[in-house]
Amino acid sequence: MTLLYPFVHSMHVYDHTGMWGGYGIIGDMIMFILWIMVIGAVIYFVVRYAGAGQCMPTARPHNSALDILKERYAKGEINKEEFEEKKKDLQ
Repeated sequence: MTLLYPFVHSMHVYDHTGMWGGYGIIGDMIMFILWIMVIGAVIYFVVRYAGAGQCMPTARPHNSALDILKERYAKGEINKEEFEEKKKDLQ
């Protein structure tokens, strides 16, 4: 409640004539926008840096030699005999 005091206080302040006092309606809007920005900044930094210590996945996973060999065969870079020969060497 302490954090919201300036916003709540500005909305409920009356002067002796019963009219709105304090910051007025413009001040209330400015205070509301300010609090939205503060809360948004806190959420942004928590989300942004909460997982900073965790390992991020790489864009392209490391392929094994057999995966690379299969890929080369699929692209037509090597023929079937070469593929079988190299596959046998890897296993």
